Amino acid sequence: MRIAKVETLRLGEFPNLFWVRLTADDGTEGVGEAFYGSKAAVAYVHETAADILLGRDPRQINAIHRDITPYVGYSGSGAEMRGKSAIDMALYDLVRRATGQPVHDLLGGLCRDGIRVYNTCAGYRYVREKPMQETGNWGLKDEAEGPYEDLDAFLTDAGALAESLLEMGVTGMKIWPFDFAAERSGGFDITADEMAEAVAPFAKIRKAVGAKMDIMCELHGLWSPPAAARIAEALKPHAPFWIEDAIRPDNFEGFRRLRQATNAQITASETVGGLRDWNRMLGAGCVDIAMPDLGWCGGLTEARKIAAVAEASGLPVAPHDCTGPLQFAASVHFVLATPNALIQEFVRAFYFGWYRELAENLPEVADGQVSPPGGPGLGTRLLPGVFDRDDAEVAAQAL
Repeated sequence: MRIAKVETLRLGEFPNLFWVRLTADDGTEGVGEAFYGSKAAVAYVHETAADILLGRDPRQINAIHRDITPYVGYSGSGAEMRGKSAIDMALYDLVRRATGQPVHDLLGGLCRDGIRVYNTCAGYRYVREKPMQETGNWGLKDEAEGPYEDLDAFLTDAGALAESLLEMGVTGMKIWPFDFAAERSGGFDITADEMAEAVAPFAKIRKAVGAKMDIMCELHGLWSPPAAARIAEALKPHAPFWIEDAIRPDNFEGFRRLRQATNAQITASETVGGLRDWNRMLGAGCVDIAMPDLGWCGGLTEARKIAAVAEASGLPVAPHDCTGPLQFAASVHFVLATPNALIQEFVRAFYFGWYRELAENLPEVADGQVSPPGGPGLGTRLLPGVFDRDDAEVAAQAL
């Protein structure tokens, strides 16, 4: 079996997402997905990786993973790493489709049948239009697209949102009300009024549901260490489950200062990158939970290594996932096959909304747990015709 064709897909409706489809000479296909800055990542696939992939045996995943590592862009979570991640995901899908087995079997088999999920409280159009993490790209609309406009809900009625999630059996929720203040001050200052306004959703959640809900605080790496420590202190009465990406992940000393300022669990997340970046982060004793993004860290191959390094330090992993349906499926396979997995992120606005415009056979989320999709490979598939949509931008290279 040899890789005979490499294709990429972008869609006008979802410009931040992209897909890589690998087709073997026997017709077997594998599809991978990643998110953010899709044009740049697709350029890497065709400019650099495709020539290395064509003619290769897709079963040699580790060798291919090594060989498509670029001379520059091999660290962090840049375009090369995102393209490499989608390719790696496609290889796992292809190989397991060829053998009729699910991806989690290639990862060592299931450690558990399901795992707890938490809801990232985004709305249907969150960060859809452009690769910018800013309040102007939150996709807030005057009219709701459906029942799960959870970003607007956490800003306006966080207590009712928590009650809605508990009715679904979901016992964890992630919110990020501090971003407005960070944009005003560049992350160096937060006024007393801004602090009170940002802390208010946490207080509303605790008033509505008490300790029944775990609250994850996302800070998007926007803060200086002193300001982050002030935020952590203000959140203490509301017992956040973790504080995520309070500062940029390359500032180890800043993370150490934050660790000393709070008893909350500290996480670093999607922007850290691959194994060597995570090894430095975990080795510095900066974080309590590792949160690699399978579309940004180098794919399943790299995520397995990151999880092993975390396990050697006695730490859990909780994959980041605020992306697309295939990456969500890959993350589910990963956490269910990883001994030190803690919890899985999902976005119910995406899952019950636009995921179903693109994909079928999603992982099942029920009673606050997620279980793997049936079928070979990732199980989850792009719907027939997605590559032929009117807004599809497809590029291909073949033997």
